[in-house]
Amino acid sequence: MTDTSTSTNLGDARWWLGGLAVIKATAASTGGQLTIIDSTDPPGAEAPLHVHHNEDEGFFVLEGSVTIYVGDERVDARAGDFAWGPRDVPHRFTVGPDGCRMLMVCTPGGFEKLVREMSEPAGSLTLPPPSDEEPDWEHVANVAAANGCELLA
Repeated sequence: MTDTSTSTNLGDARWWLGGLAVIKATAASTGGQLTIIDSTDPPGAEAPLHVHHNEDEGFFVLEGSVTIYVGDERVDARAGDFAWGPRDVPHRFTVGPDGCRMLMVCTPGGFEKLVREMSEPAGSLTLPPPSDEEPDWEHVANVAAANGCELLA
């Protein structure tokens, strides 16, 4: 029998809000210290304005570009750049014209729970098929709130 699972030693692959999120490290695997998500998003993808109340979030850009807004600061980030989003400071991002792949590092760990609850197992290690449907923002907001995050816009 062929194993078609996307949970491997490479991580737990999830289709999350139009992108591919591979959970690389979890609270359980790091003694509660951090979560690492390898996130790939298509050109123009946007994360809504939100705030984390439980964790700080770092963004290390591996490929492409992304504009990250943290509070009143704007960071135009390309491969090799890093941005920091402290907890309780609203932030959002917009992916550049070539898409973006970045590591999202959250401290302490636990953010993977939100990702799992908002996503579905990836059918492949690719971006999800395009969809004309909007995310269920009520569900997204409820999952966010249950995990110490808040959608602001």
